[in-house]
Formats: sequence, C-alpha cells, structure tokens
Amino acid sequence: MSELKSLADYPQSMQDEVSKVRQIVADLHAELPRYELVVWTAGNVSQRVRHPEITDGSADLFVIKPSGVAYDELTAQSMVVCTLDGKLLDGTRAPSSDTAAHAYTYEHMPEVGGVVHTHSTYATAWAARGEEIPCVLTMMADEFGGPIPVGPFAIIGDDSIGRGIVSTLSESRSPAVLMRNHGPFTIGKDAKASVKAAVMCEEVARTVHISRQLGDPAAIDQQHIDSLYERYKNVYGQ
Repeated sequence: MSELKSLADYPQSMQDEVSKVRQIVADLHAELPRYELVVWTAGNVSQRVRHPEITDGSADLFVIKPSGVAYDELTAQSMVVCTLDGKLLDGTRAPSSDTAAHAYTYEHMPEVGGVVHTHSTYATAWAARGEEIPCVLTMMADEFGGPIPVGPFAIIGDDSIGRGIVSTLSESRSPAVLMRNHGPFTIGKDAKASVKAAVMCEEVARTVHISRQLGDPAAIDQQHIDSLYERYKNVYGQ
C-alpha cells in the first residue's frame, strides 16, 4: 500500500473504474437536493472502488464530494479520490469534511460500497431528540429490518463519527443510523443503494412523525418484521 502514492500507481483497470465512479457519484449528488435531503453545500455521497488484485481491501479507494462546493457546480472532474485512511489521492480540491467518517466506515465494514450523509429535516429532527425511529410501517420492515437506530454524539474532524456509525450499524439490520444531534448516515452495496436508503429514511421519519401527532403508532410484531424483511431482500423485484 505504501508504494501506491498516486492514482497512476494503480492498475489501469482501476483508474478506469475511478473515472466511471466519479461520474456516478457526481450524478447521485443531484438526487440529494432533488429529494430535499440537503440545503446549500451540506451532505455528501461516496462510493468505494475496489482494487482488482489486492483483495484484502487495504488498497481500496473511494470517490467523494469536495468540501463546500455548491451542488450545481459539481462535475465528475471535481470529485476527489481518497484512500481508506482518508488521505487525498487524486483531485484538485479538499475532500468533504465528513471524509474521515466515510473512510472509517469503508475500512471497518468491507461489505459496504457506498456511504451517504444528509441533514434531511425529519430524520435530523429525530437525531436531535436522540430517539430511534420505531418500526411501525411495513416500508420500514422492508428497507430497514426494524427501527432506525441512534448513534452516539460525535464531533466532526476525526474518525469519531465513523466509529459511531460502525458500532451502531454492526448491531443492526438497518442501513441508516441517526447520529445524535447531527443527522443520518446511510450505507449500501454502492452509492445508489445508499442514496435510496437516505431517501427512504427521510420518508419514514416524516411519516412516523406525522403519525405521532395523531396518536400512538401501532407496533408491528417482530415475526412480521422478519418476514417482510426476508421477502423484500430475497423475493421482491426482478
């Protein structure tokens, strides 16, 4: 890994994949404002790029949004490439301020291929209360396999947020975590799946919030949650 000091040191096949992923990540960032999950320059999407020869993940990279750049200014070329220790490998701008959280998640959850962070209104409101979103909707059972958990309070700047994400989601089927007083982070097999989870997280956060204004939402039995989750993961769709 120490010999891989620039993107040019990686196999051509990986350089080609990085170019492809830069476009994917740039395009997916447009989905965040479209679904009203972010304001101004907040939020970020990243996707892992796996090394074709070093299969232990130590030489994997990820593509992420640069820090403080407006969404309508983002292009594939403006995306930055980082190593799994969060260091900039390729790009002309500083990476997102949440890069350390993404890097820690990729390093410690090798099955994860995409990470998304938003400050979507309703999900962040639950995070501000430090309260998990209870599984009272079949949609939640499908997508999250139970409640959406709350992660610990952590300060931006090091891997503290990443540690909270990993420790919380390692004990949950949910692809989303509400970091206390901060907002949601979502994971998935790739960036698209993580964006979907972010959209769904905000949708159920809003719906359950509205339901609680009308009364106490009816709980779903655990056996039904398990059945719905299994069907959605293994039967639903094409």
